[in-house]
Amino acid sequence: MTITLIFLACIMATLIFWLLKQTLNTQPWVSDAEADAVSGMSLNTNPQTIGLTTFLAVATSMFALFASAYTLRMTMPDWSPMDEPVVLWINTGFLILASVSYQWTTSVALKSHAQKIKLGLITSGIFSIFFLIGQFTAWQQLIEKGMYASSNPSIAFFYVLTAMHGLHLLGGLYVWARSVIRVSRDADAESIRLSVELCTVYWHFLLLVWALLFSLMIST
Repeated sequence: MTITLIFLACIMATLIFWLLKQTLNTQPWVSDAEADAVSGMSLNTNPQTIGLTTFLAVATSMFALFASAYTLRMTMPDWSPMDEPVVLWINTGFLILASVSYQWTTSVALKSHAQKIKLGLITSGIFSIFFLIGQFTAWQQLIEKGMYASSNPSIAFFYVLTAMHGLHLLGGLYVWARSVIRVSRDADAESIRLSVELCTVYWHFLLLVWALLFSLMIST
């Protein structure tokens, strides 16, 4: 419970700091064009930024509740620790690489390199898809061993936690696909910069959440 609360506090503090930074970079008393020249951020980008921040706050609360339920449930007599598939370590590496790749894409987006943005997005997407394939492989390995959700509470939690995290990643891949299509159609690099930046924040968030969930599972 304590670890979960600390994690929730850290994520919320990070989200608040990021939102305040975006807000302070905006000068509402200056016209959009002038604000862009000064800060690189115009007022009309705030709805997307605030929307993502709100979503991440809700998602953080949801995952924190799942983690709290996990820690409480494992104290009951019928709980039996499971051996997590080794492939989860490989999957974690894929997600780290996806997050690093997105960070690199953000850096080239600031320099308006369209081709490099496309390369970065494709690389990030490939690593993310590999992560999802690896998660599905982990499910298959458990099923082949006869480890179903009804077998034990720890196994049920494994399916639930990985499924919820995977669904959030799938939602991110939808936005990723739209960005790739726009770049492929020779869209202006500046016009997709915000999308790349927000996706980068989202992927970093998913990596942090997975780090918590994976650490929680392997430690119990």
